[in-house]
Amino acid sequence: MVHLQDVRFDYDVIARWVPQGARVLDLGCGDGSLLRHLMNARGVSGYGIERDTPHVVECIRNDVPVLQIDLEQGLAGFEDAQFDVVVMSQSLQAVKNTEGILAEMLRVGREAIVSFPNFGYWPHRDSLAEGHMPVSRSLPYQWYNTPNVRFFTMSDFEELCAQRGIVVRERFAYDEDREITIDPNNFASVAIYRLGRAAA
Repeated sequence: MVHLQDVRFDYDVIARWVPQGARVLDLGCGDGSLLRHLMNARGVSGYGIERDTPHVVECIRNDVPVLQIDLEQGLAGFEDAQFDVVVMSQSLQAVKNTEGILAEMLRVGREAIVSFPNFGYWPHRDSLAEGHMPVSRSLPYQWYNTPNVRFFTMSDFEELCAQRGIVVRERFAYDEDREITIDPNNFASVAIYRLGRAAA
């Protein structure tokens, strides 16, 4: 079961960007709590994609449709524009094929939403200046047990989008539950982006 305390602040931000009744694909869905939130709040339909068996079991318990797929293998089983929105919440930093995943998201979805911890957050910079890998609420793991394989900033992500013809339609940055509008690359712990394809 999904408990209210498990619903993260970014879920409400993501829900604002998802149309009522949309077809949604949630990549790296964990226990399915985001998709369950979108089903309850926005009446969406769709699937979660998850690799780890214990999380797949949790999705089933949460009555969330789930497919057990390794994202590193791509989304070949889905058709172009099959979904209105493809979401990847707090998982982009944990995949190796970052560019491939973003391209696949915008192939099978009309829009994509991604959220990730901002490695440029000032306490993270301070930790590095003191000679240690950062540990925080948005990066809660030690260097030796982190599932994260990519460490990037908001500026890095936006440069990648510009290079690959990905349009940033909206951006939201926050620290805890507080929106950050001034110098978010330095002061925001987490970023959320709504993305689309560049016009042909």
